[in-house]
Amino acid sequence: MSDDAADPLKLIALDADDLAIVSTHLQDAVLKVADIVWLPAEKRFALAARRFDWEGVSQGQRRRRLSALHFDRVLTVRSTKIDKAAPDQVLSLLAIGFAERDTPAGDVTLHFSDGAAIRLEVECIEAQMKDLGPVWEALATPGHPDGP
Repeated sequence: MSDDAADPLKLIALDADDLAIVSTHLQDAVLKVADIVWLPAEKRFALAARRFDWEGVSQGQRRRRLSALHFDRVLTVRSTKIDKAAPDQVLSLLAIGFAERDTPAGDVTLHFSDGAAIRLEVECIEAQMKDLGPVWEALATPGHPDGP
């Protein structure tokens, strides 16, 4: 029996609609501050996260998998409520949004629980999300107080 949800996911985002799809797949991903890197000379921002596999839920599976996300054409990175001196600080990604300023430039914001956020000033949306391989059973399905 084939398990399509176990197949690695690879997504590219070039506009706000694409980014919304990436955001949906990364909702409730967890990562540590140490899993985030900003390479200003390359204009690249990247992170590795353990995303909850929402597609697997429809097949009765609760899984997490290691995924990478990177943005290119990033001009600046700012953060709120994230302690760069605490590499083991755990962050839970809630959503990724985009606010256009001067087409196609704007701000991509990664919203985390407890009000933490990272804002990327980008020339345009140019992002890629890719599953890296490992899949493991999740202990629980993430829930939200004002969600279903």
